[in-house]
Amino acid sequence: MANPEPSVDEYKKFAMVRVEALNHALRGLPEDRIRYHICWGSWHGPHTTDLPLRNIVDVLLKVRVGAYSIEAGNVRHEHEWKVWRDVKLPDRKVLIPGVVSHATNVVEHPEVVADRILNFARVVGRENVIAGTDCGLGGRIHPQLVWAKLAALVEGAKLATKELYGS
Repeated sequence: MANPEPSVDEYKKFAMVRVEALNHALRGLPEDRIRYHICWGSWHGPHTTDLPLRNIVDVLLKVRVGAYSIEAGNVRHEHEWKVWRDVKLPDRKVLIPGVVSHATNVVEHPEVVADRILNFARVVGRENVIAGTDCGLGGRIHPQLVWAKLAALVEGAKLATKELYGS
């Protein structure tokens, strides 16, 4: 929501200062116990100026953690699983794509959730994906919707598991 909107290079420079500070704070902690979430905010607006993940994935991967939580259920970012066709997820790292979104009151169909999981699993490896939510759901949408979205996540994960593992 910066005004004027920074260039990609300006944003990366801004973000890298924060990544370096975060990595300093995490120094000595086991990476496999740490998750990092990147998001484009929960503000109600068009999000047409969100930076594409492709432009900042290199900055994301500099954060020394075991898993990266990314928005992927938000329709503005749902297509960004394709980034991982060209960007190698580092060894021993996990992606936690959001497969249900806090940005809509519509509950995702379990088959849509499964498709989202499968897209990631097919490009980074099934063992490197944990299905998650876009940002936190609590406090952003009605609790009834939260539980319905989590139920859709469970059912979608079961479908994806059956497709990926045959059971």
